[in-house]
Amino acid sequence: MESADELLQHLDPQQREVATTLTGPICVRAGAGTGKTRAITYRIAYAAVSGQWNPREVLALTFTKKAAGELRSRLAVLGVEGVSARTFHSQALRQLRYFWPYAVGGDTPTVQEHKATLVAAACARMNLIPNRERIRDISAEIEWVAVSMVPPEEYPQRVRQLGRPTPAAMPAEQFVKVMEAYQDAKSERGVIDFEDVLVLMLGIMQDRPDIAARINGSYRHFIVDEYQDVSPLQQELLEAWMGRSRSLCVVGDAAQTIYSFTGATSRFLTGFKEHYPDAKVITLNRDYRSTPQIVQLANGVMASQPGAVRLIAQQPDGVKVQYRKYDSDVEEAADVATQIKSLIDAGTSPNDLALLYRVNSQSALLERELSDRHIPFTTRGERRFFQRTEILQAISSLRSRSMVNPDEPLAAVLIDVVSALGWTSQPPEVRGASRERWENLQALLELGQSVPAATLSEFVAELEQRRGEDYEPTLAAVTLGTIHSAKGLEWQRVFVIGCHDGLIPISQARSEAELAEERRLLYVAITRAQTDLQLSFAASRGGSGSGGRKLSRFLSDFWPIFAPTRASSQRLSRRKQTRQRIQELDDESAELFERLRQWRMERAAVADAPAYTVFSDATLLEIAKVRPRSAIQLLRVRGVGQTKLDAFGAEIIRLVEGR
Repeated sequence: MESADELLQHLDPQQREVATTLTGPICVRAGAGTGKTRAITYRIAYAAVSGQWNPREVLALTFTKKAAGELRSRLAVLGVEGVSARTFHSQALRQLRYFWPYAVGGDTPTVQEHKATLVAAACARMNLIPNRERIRDISAEIEWVAVSMVPPEEYPQRVRQLGRPTPAAMPAEQFVKVMEAYQDAKSERGVIDFEDVLVLMLGIMQDRPDIAARINGSYRHFIVDEYQDVSPLQQELLEAWMGRSRSLCVVGDAAQTIYSFTGATSRFLTGFKEHYPDAKVITLNRDYRSTPQIVQLANGVMASQPGAVRLIAQQPDGVKVQYRKYDSDVEEAADVATQIKSLIDAGTSPNDLALLYRVNSQSALLERELSDRHIPFTTRGERRFFQRTEILQAISSLRSRSMVNPDEPLAAVLIDVVSALGWTSQPPEVRGASRERWENLQALLELGQSVPAATLSEFVAELEQRRGEDYEPTLAAVTLGTIHSAKGLEWQRVFVIGCHDGLIPISQARSEAELAEERRLLYVAITRAQTDLQLSFAASRGGSGSGGRKLSRFLSDFWPIFAPTRASSQRLSRRKQTRQRIQELDDESAELFERLRQWRMERAAVADAPAYTVFSDATLLEIAKVRPRSAIQLLRVRGVGQTKLDAFGAEIIRLVEGR
């Protein structure tokens, strides 16, 4: 075990100040990548090794079990054992189970892990259809009411003041009755939810001073990580746990407050000095994660925002941030997937790559393009596109229709099916599950327009194959995820797609506070990258005309003026290279290439689709050069994935063999 002085040698001056300030409340404003976990780990270790703290009297609170486990592991490496590192909920649940028999009597109520069953019962009482979207949105709002400590009778007035939309756009007074029905459903079943764990533990401590005294005597030193994400309920419980203790260290970054819609608020972090006038405030601003180019962009995006830490890059100079504009979402997804394929082929580990987006529905095209290139990927936080309920329902309906009339025109059937599942020509105005459901169904419609399938049965076969393909990684995999799901993580190379108004910021964000949170969300996305960052957007969904989308207002000051024509220039360059390679073909390969192009033109005409959706010139050129005579050989050709192999493989091989 290292001595106390040796421990400090691993820290920079600001981190060392955090570690050695062991009395009184302190607030650590830690920017992205500045080593906040290292600072609080060494603070605890220094205090323990120097004999100033008893590790068993330390309570470190985190927001995820993973973060708590990581803190315990780091402390163990430094030779410190006995620290209680837990989430707010796990700490409160341990106490509730222990003190319930003394405070209330009997067994502790069972904690209901998911609210869906209870919310469905509440909806039934109110004669509301308990569909998936309604249940999900009501559950989220019940959680917000609880953690925000809003009395039910004040709910209507509060949401009107905040301009907060109610679940499924129901009247606020009606939602109050749904909450009452939800409480009745819990009481009848004798269960509690996760928010009740915090509420009940706080109530016990307020009602039973003897129990509060026992808890206050258990811990003397408190550390709270990600303090910008605490809710009013968590803050009140924290103060109850502390009692008269003044040994509190909070760590957070107001620029990474991206969960306000759940009840999290940065006001306790930004107002810490007001609550504790004698508090010491320490700023960590040395960014050890990202290159100066990435840090400069992150600082620029947040320059106008109060409370943001201005980062100072500590890494060596790197490459420029890359900006891309595409004609369509399909082109954007295809080009990003091609870049990722090239990086992996050149030796980059898939684990070092992440593809981030604003909403889940954006993953559909990305999953398709990555799958076609045999790139392993994993999706964070959400079910993959073809596992989502509305998509499974749509596939089931399409399959049923194809059994009756397999040659039925695809376009009309697809519109009928998604419309029956709630799709409309205009997206819902309110955010939440209904909007995500619409986005997913819209993505399915666009998929139907892009695949080379002429009939309903062919499209169903395409969907079944895509759904059945298992690309979940067991080892290395590219990460796909929403920006929200990426918070707290980092990768060597990050691609952020959809950087246009309507997604970043999301179209539902209208108030100043909502737009500020969307800006913070972009900041989080940018600061996930270590060495390489690419931001991109498409001018339109389908690529027709010039497109009506506008670059994200948050990036307008940084986007290079050449970016709007960059994609076009790249396409012209690739076409020139392809023409040059065609001219270099021997006579036999050139003749095969022409036959392949003629076949592609006929195939595209049958599918009523652009020729490039069958195969690109570059792919046909490669086939003409290598002349694959088996499925395995054909799969090795860039641009040929399993889907296209199944659809066209036999025909291609016959053409190569001259049959």
